[in-house]
Amino acid sequence: MKKLLTLTALATLALSALAADYPLKDKPVTLVVPFSAGGPTDRVARDLSEALRKQLGTSVVIENAAGAGSSIGSAKVARATPDGHTLLVNHIGMATMPALVRNLPFKVETDFEYLGIINDVPMTLIAKPSMPANNYKELTAWIAQNKGKINLGNAGVGSASHLCGLLYQNAIETDMTTVPYKGTAPAITDLIGGQIDLLCDQTTNTSSQIEGKKVKAFAVTTPKRLTTPSLKDLPTLAESGVKDFQITIWHGLYAPKGTPAEVLAKINAALKAALKDPDFIKKEEALGAVVATDKRIEPAEHKKFVQAEIAKWTPIIKAAGVYAD
Repeated sequence: MKKLLTLTALATLALSALAADYPLKDKPVTLVVPFSAGGPTDRVARDLSEALRKQLGTSVVIENAAGAGSSIGSAKVARATPDGHTLLVNHIGMATMPALVRNLPFKVETDFEYLGIINDVPMTLIAKPSMPANNYKELTAWIAQNKGKINLGNAGVGSASHLCGLLYQNAIETDMTTVPYKGTAPAITDLIGGQIDLLCDQTTNTSSQIEGKKVKAFAVTTPKRLTTPSLKDLPTLAESGVKDFQITIWHGLYAPKGTPAEVLAKINAALKAALKDPDFIKKEEALGAVVATDKRIEPAEHKKFVQAEIAKWTPIIKAAGVYAD
């Protein structure tokens, strides 16, 4: 027992010593993305990595570890050495994993250090280019005429598009055949090809497809219309008659539990500076994302926000009876 206490004390001293030199110049900071490369969270993380590199003065690399409702990559970070060199960029999945993943190997609320919200990403309801409807009213009529035959794609169980699809079906009281893909890219490819009918996905994925007229866009999921040039003419689902329908996908930054406070303070300061980086803001705005500027950039408020989101999404997911594992 005494030997164990000694080893623990030595480990604590080692981490404390590391804090003064963080980040180590010969060791990159790794941002683990619990989704496939090329997806919306991956794009946000890659934009953020460059902005963080400027602030931390060391290389920041991306590691994709997709699967099981984002729990595989998240577990990797929860188990990582708490030295600030392995961080997690995750979206709303942090709030949905407790309900989506059975036997989750960590606790979202206690096994991570919260570092701040990065952005909020609106979502768009889009359809195959051959869709006969040209506005939301016509789409509503088409849905009514084709009940039982509609295919609604998503990027996989637990993905943002899956959650939006669940919420949309509940809101319009219409069941559709959900078609899960291994990532957003194949889902959009099949939507463009007409293999699926509808998709509700983040503007980080859909803006260029909408602007290029490769898909038909019908509405956004925000309380107000967006100002992004390619999306500004789209009505909100709420104004189109879908009551109380709002969903934005937020992204946050996390470290393993036990990361020294001094390191956490340095990372949070770097994140705050990154969120003010003009290049980062420009990249996010081009994707329709809104960079966080509110109190959620503070660790305590970030955690409080996620706890509220867990309370919001748990009953919706349980009612749907879906699991990511």
